[in-house]
Amino acid sequence: MTHAEILAHPAAARSAGGEPLLAIAGATKSFEAKGRPTLALDDVSLTLARGEFVSLIGPSGCGKTTLLNLVAGLTAPDRGRVSFGGRAVNGPNTQVGYLTQDDAVLPWRSVLGNVMLPLEIRRVPKPERRERARAMIRRVGLEGFESHYPGQLSGGMRKRMSLARTLVYSPDFLLLDEPFGALDAQTRVLMQRELLGIVRDLNLTVMLVTHDLHEAIALSDRILVFSRRPARLIDTVTLPQPRDRDPLHRSRADEAVHRRLWDKLAAELEAGPGGGGTGGGGHAP
Repeated sequence: MTHAEILAHPAAARSAGGEPLLAIAGATKSFEAKGRPTLALDDVSLTLARGEFVSLIGPSGCGKTTLLNLVAGLTAPDRGRVSFGGRAVNGPNTQVGYLTQDDAVLPWRSVLGNVMLPLEIRRVPKPERRERARAMIRRVGLEGFESHYPGQLSGGMRKRMSLARTLVYSPDFLLLDEPFGALDAQTRVLMQRELLGIVRDLNLTVMLVTHDLHEAIALSDRILVFSRRPARLIDTVTLPQPRDRDPLHRSRADEAVHRRLWDKLAAELEAGPGGGGTGGGGHAP
């Protein structure tokens, strides 16, 4: 396999002998709820190759966000192992950027001030952090809004600001937890297109949690389907689509994948309590 072929289909990197950037082996995690242990993840194993875009789907509350938190090092598995770049994740993983549905911006800071914040925390010299923040603001299409405050921005613009802040310290890996779920349908598709362009340009590895099946199909190299809680990996769908794909355009092949994913999710929802629904883009075609 040539280098160009691996870039075109990064999921093939594992079969080409590439070491995965992320490896989760037998991860099991439980939490205390009302004085009783609740199992969130049950023996989950998966890998991501460098440069791969993988989406996680499954019933609401099944444990997908818990899996992201393991990768970020915000919590540790009760059993199993999480490795990043060949090393065990035993604490906060500073090589990942984490973007959630909640923008979590500081309303008293301008766009520039919000984007510079991670660099301030890392004690980057002021001239360098301003230069890097301005460059990332330009990259996400917010040039000219550096002095605006979050309350003066649309939902899509706030999301672009949050994305710039997440990317400004150059993480290798993006964890995205329903980042576009609160946006209207048109803005969401435009943000998906913007995200794919940034991922390609910066050669990022991405793990996305979404309830929107069309979003997962449009963005992903692979889609991992999880059961209702406790989360177990029940299906993997590999999408042989080009890296220059455009979320604005869907194909008949996309609809076939949508039906397969929906059938898997519907079976989980019908199996009993613990799902809670699949939300916006998960409706049956």
